[in-house]
Amino acid sequence: MEKAIQLKVRKDLDARQHHTILKLKGSLISKGYTEIIHILDQDEEFHINTFETASEKRNEVQQYIAAFIDQENLLEAISIK
Repeated sequence: MEKAIQLKVRKDLDARQHHTILKLKGSLISKGYTEIIHILDQDEEFHINTFETASEKRNEVQQYIAAFIDQENLLEAISIK
């Protein structure tokens, strides 16, 4: 069974943050966690990025994203919803 993961991403990113978040999304795809990431507006401040992943990979993916956010100092720019 597939499980959705949602990321809440600020719209007002600086160039470094934007590039780093694109790097995160690319790595999620290249590692085989998902094939596509859907982007929707939440409001004036945030986008919601949603993607499906296999149930057995859900915790692994969430840990990977959390570590990436921490390592790249993106705590104010992106969060797991």
